[in-house]
Amino acid sequence: MAIARHNIAELDPVWHRIREEAEAAIAAEPLMGGLIHSGVLHHPTFERALAYRISLKLASNEMSEQILREIADEAYQDETELAAAARADLMAIYDRDPACHRYLQPLLYFKGFQAVQSYRLGHWLWRKCRTDLAYFVQMRVSEAFGVDIHPAARIGKGIMIDHAHSIVIGETAVVGDNVSMLHSVTLGGTGKEDGDRHPKIGNGVLIGAGAKVLGNITIGYCSRIAAGSVVLMDVPPCKTVAGVPARIVGEAGCAQPAMSMDHQLVLLADNDG
Repeated sequence: MAIARHNIAELDPVWHRIREEAEAAIAAEPLMGGLIHSGVLHHPTFERALAYRISLKLASNEMSEQILREIADEAYQDETELAAAARADLMAIYDRDPACHRYLQPLLYFKGFQAVQSYRLGHWLWRKCRTDLAYFVQMRVSEAFGVDIHPAARIGKGIMIDHAHSIVIGETAVVGDNVSMLHSVTLGGTGKEDGDRHPKIGNGVLIGAGAKVLGNITIGYCSRIAAGSVVLMDVPPCKTVAGVPARIVGEAGCAQPAMSMDHQLVLLADNDG
């Protein structure tokens, strides 16, 4: 057993830590033993545990857990980048969310993490031209988590969606790496036009609660969008925008807004004056 634990720690330190935290959680609260054993300790790898968790959450009377688990297992075997992105997302939540104290929490409890991993499964299906299954996954993600991400949207790694309520991301939206967003964010279109019609979000962008970014516009890297803003025009890199409609109110305030999670608009007075 010691050799096996040592190998896990060397090959996959994230999974090793999740398992250690799972065992500690059971020791602290034995009533959680069944859930944690079935969700974590029963599985040999992070990928298998994630496939189980996603299938459990997305299953319904219309599609069984077993079928969804087989699909998810196939996806993780086919594309190793899916699990790499999931690890990056988990670490992003641990690093940025002050309510996250263990690696175990996103996997078992945080619907933002679970919704994004479910979207990634749907996106894999979309790229495999299995569009009806992809649409089914989108529907179940919306029903189960209150997060509606079109399976054709392209989303990078290191994503944190905090609270993850009423998130909408449209078909042609692109979200870069290391982006953070809060609840009630919309990356949408501006009407009934077809084609490339949704926002392109650069790396390291921070999007505040309730912000609406609409149309085929570009949000430059490491910029900040204030809570409640409606963004209808391009935003240069490393700027802060606020208002309805949003306008530039200052610099981003730090090199990595999505990492710092600082939503204070301390530059407003200087720019309004």
